Amino acid sequence: MKPDKSENSHINDNELSNDLKNHNMFWIFGYGSLIWKTNFPFIKKHPGYIKGYTRRFYQFSPDHRGTNDLPGRVVTLLPSTNESRVWGIAYAIENRDIDNVCAGLDLREQAGYTKKVVQFHTKTNENQVPSEVTVYIADENNEWFAGEASIQQIASRIAVCSGTSGSNPEYVHKLAAEMRRIAPEEDDKHLFELELALKSIENKKGKQIL
Repeated sequence: MKPDKSENSHINDNELSNDLKNHNMFWIFGYGSLIWKTNFPFIKKHPGYIKGYTRRFYQFSPDHRGTNDLPGRVVTLLPSTNESRVWGIAYAIENRDIDNVCAGLDLREQAGYTKKVVQFHTKTNENQVPSEVTVYIADENNEWFAGEASIQQIASRIAVCSGTSGSNPEYVHKLAAEMRRIAPEEDDKHLFELELALKSIENKKGKQIL
């Protein structure tokens, strides 16, 4: 089911330039490696969630967590019901840093991801909490879209992949750990089932080595 337009509004790069860049800062939402690997300047951050999407390991990574010959699998967001939530972290970027940060993230997310703007929700009562955030999403029409597969198939691929940012299993384990830290009440079933399947593969490999 496609998300309700009242919850998710999409804009292109030109609109980003003309609208968000006129503010003193704008917000980037991370739901994958951006949660623990922020190689860009930010002035504050808030844990929170967006609605109308689900997080899935349905995107190939031919660079960061794999290679062109053996791409790993990383997360993207799929449209879902308005009640579904994806937790992550929103980072505030100062106006003076927007161009450099966007250029760096465009390069980092070049394998199929594009920018969208969605509504942001959080449980914090602090000041300057964003109502909207910019998020990178790889939809099913991009060339590196891996598509649906069983948890075991995804885990088997991830177990043997590695790229310039590290091993693919590390990506899964770090993401699972971060989700338990920032949203301990949330049951991210797809992520946690994948984590368990991957640990099972790793345990079997360890016993074979012994």
